[in-house]
Amino acid sequence: MAKQLIVLGGGGFSMEKSPLLDQYFLAATGKAWPRIGFIGTASGDAENYLYKFYAAHARYDCVASHLSLFRPEITDPLAWMLAQDAIFVGGGNTRAMLALWKAWGWDQALRQAYEAGVVIGGISAGMICWFEYGLTDSMAGELTVLPGLGWLPGGACPHFDGEAKRRPSLRQQVQAGAMPGSWALDDSAALHFVDGQLHRVVSSQPSAQAWWLELGTDGQLLERAVAPDCLA
Repeated sequence: MAKQLIVLGGGGFSMEKSPLLDQYFLAATGKAWPRIGFIGTASGDAENYLYKFYAAHARYDCVASHLSLFRPEITDPLAWMLAQDAIFVGGGNTRAMLALWKAWGWDQALRQAYEAGVVIGGISAGMICWFEYGLTDSMAGELTVLPGLGWLPGGACPHFDGEAKRRPSLRQQVQAGAMPGSWALDDSAALHFVDGQLHRVVSSQPSAQAWWLELGTDGQLLERAVAPDCLA
């Protein structure tokens, strides 16, 4: 069973009217009527985020549900995860989300679901958490480097074109060696990994780009644009 991760820098049902990235995520399951679950831990299981998730997915041929840590209703989170065809993780505070997942064992449960073939992914916090490191605004002040789950090598940064501090901060961190070679995604762009290898770069808007930043052999910062396949 292929292991799939699909991560969005921004966009999707929570940020744009286009359904293309949501539909791409569902299509990756290969199911005609997939079961998709939403985890909103990073936002504190915000009700408006849940509403957006259910309102969007009511338009598609799928069965939607969610798993809440703050208002728990599911008695066996692992069984719920394994019963899904796809799990989408929302944005918010990455540091708090990872701390809570580890305290409740959800990080290990999600890994089991991933290994079992459930399509895993998400946006913003739900993008960077799977990498070794992420550039996050989880703490007050400047953007900081946060260790992630390490399912994917390197670093990651969302909202590369949507938040003014993202590009200069990531450049600085990679240049200083605080971040390894890193993926950055504009809003409306996504990376699709299969078995840990990049499979495809997609976007819902023609202007959205993906970026790879690393240090060259001479110590100079290299920044390379990777043009996505635009789904529009």
